[in-house]
Amino acid sequence: MCIERSVGRGGVNRSGDVKTVQVLLNLNRERFTVGDPVAVDGAIGDQTLSAIEAFQRKAMGLGAADGRVDPGGGTLQALAAGMPRGLSAEKVQGIMINAGPGRVGTFAALLLAKMAARAIDKPLRQAHFLAQVGHESGELTFTEEIADGSAYEGRADLGNTEPGDGPRFKGRGLIQLTGRANYRAYGQAIGVDLLSDDNARRVATEPDLAVDVACWFWETRALNSLADTDDVRAITRRINGGLNGLPDRERQLGRGKFFLDL
Repeated sequence: MCIERSVGRGGVNRSGDVKTVQVLLNLNRERFTVGDPVAVDGAIGDQTLSAIEAFQRKAMGLGAADGRVDPGGGTLQALAAGMPRGLSAEKVQGIMINAGPGRVGTFAALLLAKMAARAIDKPLRQAHFLAQVGHESGELTFTEEIADGSAYEGRADLGNTEPGDGPRFKGRGLIQLTGRANYRAYGQAIGVDLLSDDNARRVATEPDLAVDVACWFWETRALNSLADTDDVRAITRRINGGLNGLPDRERQLGRGKFFLDL
């Protein structure tokens, strides 16, 4: 379920749950209002309460609006049923509910375009891809591994054969590209030398590359085929080498399936 506790009048009003309802209200906005979108800020203020009540009255036809959304309740079901089909920037925000609006603004349009170019274009593929991106990037917060990369020093399996290769080719991008060999392969694929000077850092500092490398990695590892079978464990192993962070990846996959009507 996309919310864990009640939202609205008399609700528990946890920030993440409130944000989720705010996103859902905006996705349904044409059904109940012509006003401004609800601010997705996690605060249960008058604007959000009024929007819930307006949705209940106008979209659901309720004579008595209680201004409350409960997990599994009728209002949540109606909000889910009223979402437009397909992936959108608003749905990226809903899936990665902890991402700041600035980060969604930076990455959402790039994600939509580059996912489509790599055939990450079916709802189940999109849900799995965004779940993995969400986990790997801390919901679009990080484009570079926090650790200094020294743990990768001397890793011949990653192509790290020269002194300093571990930190130089640490994980970068929304799905973290790691190791000299992978930087070389991706650089060759896009026609950019990522091995010279400080060019490797461009994978983290340029949003276009941060998104593109994640989609490239997904395609070159044939992860669409695993997504088509709904195998989150196999996808996680292929990205991570193990099952690190699996509960969070599964949580975000659940949100992806909710917002993509799966």
